[in-house]
Amino acid sequence: MDILSLTKTVTRRVEAPLTDVLTAARVLGNPRMPVLLALSKGFVEPMYRAAFLSSAAGSGMLRWLSVRPCDLDTLADKLRVPAEDKQRLKDWLDMGVRLGDLGKSEGCYRLKSLPAKAFAQPGNDALAAALEEVMRFHLPALLDGPRMLREGRRFSLDDQDGSVIARSTRVVQPLVEEAISRTLVRDTPQQLLEIGCGSGIYVRHAAGLNPRLTAVAVDMQQEVADQAARNMAEWGLADRVETRQADLRTLELQPQFDLVTLHNSIYYFPEDERVDALRRARACLAPGGRLLLTSPCQGGNIGLEALNLWFSYSDFGGALPREHELVAQLKQAGFVDVRADQLVPGEQFRAFTAGNPQPAQS
Repeated sequence: MDILSLTKTVTRRVEAPLTDVLTAARVLGNPRMPVLLALSKGFVEPMYRAAFLSSAAGSGMLRWLSVRPCDLDTLADKLRVPAEDKQRLKDWLDMGVRLGDLGKSEGCYRLKSLPAKAFAQPGNDALAAALEEVMRFHLPALLDGPRMLREGRRFSLDDQDGSVIARSTRVVQPLVEEAISRTLVRDTPQQLLEIGCGSGIYVRHAAGLNPRLTAVAVDMQQEVADQAARNMAEWGLADRVETRQADLRTLELQPQFDLVTLHNSIYYFPEDERVDALRRARACLAPGGRLLLTSPCQGGNIGLEALNLWFSYSDFGGALPREHELVAQLKQAGFVDVRADQLVPGEQFRAFTAGNPQPAQS
């Protein structure tokens, strides 16, 4: 090689990294780039992780991987993914690896991040379901709100997965159980009607407090009522608890119940229908019976405000109640001795109790 050719080769080798540096400098000098990089790292990536973890928990995959690492074929079988879609499943799993929630070695996937391991624990299922509720239901209200208004669309009950909601509402389980413990009579037989029973956990709690309690548990969604019935059988309560699909607005029952409960469900009724719904609940109570209604109220944390937004965009429910408005509605429905108790200082979660009047003495 002559001296000229050697010089040109060396020059090209020097210029190439110099050109890369200059290109990078120009790109990074763009005023939009720092914002884009900060957005990607501090905002977009956590959203991707939340979406992945939500799906991985809801599908059962985190639970399986908490037992042992699994290869692609095993996970495809468990998730019932057809053979022609295994590559797509692999791409999804590898995205979990890229996000840092899964690890992979020798062809097997395993849990890696602390959030993934935490959501895999059975005791944290309510938290995993709450994350899934946020991703599947709350975010669409924020993302599509203006478009839905422009197109005249609303969320329907079919847009909500009742099994996810039944699981996610368990995040307030300690609060609701405390309210039940304060209200339920334990030393005499009691008949309980639970409206919007979800998984049935609160009926189970009441049955545990009073061994002579019997109950009717209803839910508007058939699949939720069916799951509650299966739970009652598993818990050994099928002979004490009748579970059925029913809507309070069309429910026909005798006024025989000592206690009627509505937990996290009053906002499933439009605001202008709540007094009538509460009247129907009172009509199921025996004279002197009690109502216990627990609910988040407006003015709470950002999660409650997102829930409030979703229901304000629904065609079947309404906004979360305001404490003073719900107290007034209970009185308008004919209840007496109405009170609202704050169960946790600083949180907008209330236990409303009210009585069915005794008949006037002649």
